[in-house]
Amino acid sequence: MKPIYIISGIILFLLACKGQDKPADAGEAKAQTPVTVTTINDSSLTDYINVNAISSFLQKNYVKANAIGYLHQVNAKLGQYVNKGDLLFTIKTKEAQAIGNSINILDSTLKFSGVNRIRASDHGYITQLLHQVGDYVQDGEQLAVISDRSSFVFLMQLPYELRGYVKSDQPVLITLPDGQKLNGSIASFMPTVDTLAQTQGVAIRILSDKQIPENLVAKARIVKTLRQNAASLPKSAILANETQTDFWVMKLINPTTAIKVPVKKGIESGDRVEILSPRFAATDKIIVSGNYGLADTAKVKVVQ
Repeated sequence: MKPIYIISGIILFLLACKGQDKPADAGEAKAQTPVTVTTINDSSLTDYINVNAISSFLQKNYVKANAIGYLHQVNAKLGQYVNKGDLLFTIKTKEAQAIGNSINILDSTLKFSGVNRIRASDHGYITQLLHQVGDYVQDGEQLAVISDRSSFVFLMQLPYELRGYVKSDQPVLITLPDGQKLNGSIASFMPTVDTLAQTQGVAIRILSDKQIPENLVAKARIVKTLRQNAASLPKSAILANETQTDFWVMKLINPTTAIKVPVKKGIESGDRVEILSPRFAATDKIIVSGNYGLADTAKVKVVQ
């Protein structure tokens, strides 16, 4: 009878072990995290500097009275575009006003009418108009301001530590508040730096005849770094610690196992990030989704 008991015990033990193996296999399958993967790509990546730029007229011409008297005629209007030589004001001298003569010649010998004409000294927009018909003005008194259209620029306040990235005639993309984009180029650098902000004014000329008002705040984008054929991954493939000092990716070492691989980032452009090290092979599979919170060595399941 004892051999029978022994054989029966062995059979029961084997059945119990077989029954325990099934839940373990099911638990292992359940522990696999579904992920999607990608591979390293060679991309052209560009890093930009984005700085505010304010529209401005660098050159302003001041229209002044050339005699003491009364404004007899005003042809200027705010915002009006005038050409060099256009008649803007006529001034009747106080003597002519006192006599009561209009523009008739007072003295035919001297050909003096008592009315002086003031013309635009250059082309541009009238941005200030300080007097109207009938006003009494002194000789040399300012009547209007003409902003020279040819001197129109966007003034960019560039942090001085970025000065090495900006050069004369360098292309610049200007984005207006309404989303319109204009091409421009670096025209000149201001000879002073703001004491507190340590920024230097940079003049950007736009390659457009579009009429833009003064003091408009736009965005200037300048190419800081351009990398050709840079090894890159999608941003979603890059993981980081809370302080954003350490970065890593999850790389598959076999169809169901991913390991943590520290990486060193380069420039970022759009949704791509340059990987400076290590050098991944074109066949290496990097997890791009489902990677958040994975342990150093994790069981995964690749899905399409």
